[in-house]
Amino acid sequence: MDLLKAIFLGFIQGVTEFLPVSSSGHLAIMKNILHIDLDTGLLFDVLLHLGTLAAIFIAFWKDIKELIIEGFGIIADFFVNIGIFFANMAGKKLTYRQIISTPYRRFVMLIIVSTIPTGIIGIAFADAITLVGQTLLVPGLCLILTSILLAIADRVKTGTKKAENAGFAEAGLIGLAQGIATLPGLSRSGTTITACLLSGFEREFAVKYSFIMSIPAVLGAAVFEIKDIGFGDLSPSEVVNYLIGTVVAGVVGYICIKTMLKLVRGRSFRIFTYYCLTVGIIAVIGYFAL
Repeated sequence: MDLLKAIFLGFIQGVTEFLPVSSSGHLAIMKNILHIDLDTGLLFDVLLHLGTLAAIFIAFWKDIKELIIEGFGIIADFFVNIGIFFANMAGKKLTYRQIISTPYRRFVMLIIVSTIPTGIIGIAFADAITLVGQTLLVPGLCLILTSILLAIADRVKTGTKKAENAGFAEAGLIGLAQGIATLPGLSRSGTTITACLLSGFEREFAVKYSFIMSIPAVLGAAVFEIKDIGFGDLSPSEVVNYLIGTVVAGVVGYICIKTMLKLVRGRSFRIFTYYCLTVGIIAVIGYFAL
């Protein structure tokens, strides 16, 4: 792969991963209508996703650091409580530790709950999702659905829920939305942010939750695919190009995260609503015309 293509694909990945326009939908449409093959191999795909993952870590580092610390705290207190259980069985009267004792610990549990339905859908329907992306109809219809979801997101009243008072049932539904958003044309960020807002989340927390909840899904997909990655045919120049593309994806992704935070505060998804609706209609027309 040459350098310009690596930079272009890194840019596309950074933009479409976080702005609500659906990278998978655009890929499917380009392959079907324009006959542009953007298949770059599994290694580069994984690297691009890791680049945008790094953007999430940088943008929300303070939150993610606390989530990691409290996550280990949850594990530690869980095992302490097991020890207390056996001690009490032996006649002692020790008090159990409260595991979900801070907002960040609750945040950790919410992410775990959201990840479960996402993982189930991703694994169970992986082949079907790949299959429907081979035609224009499903990506087109899903882009139209994305435009509807974005219009809803602009009109939802501002909620007040954050980590400390969000419900686990709501987290499960948001995770279900993320799993469904693996359909080509259905924007992951647009779908999950809308689901968060409909659940009564505070608008900035909705964006934060949407992006942070994607971390386990991206890491899980990378681990699942890494066994199929081949490194033998890469030249030193290709390695450099891959790394540059990854950095571009990360930098552009970081800018788009900050952009999304401003957009959701101002309820200004209108341009993306019209864009997704237009591209979706074109794709559906193309399906029946070609």
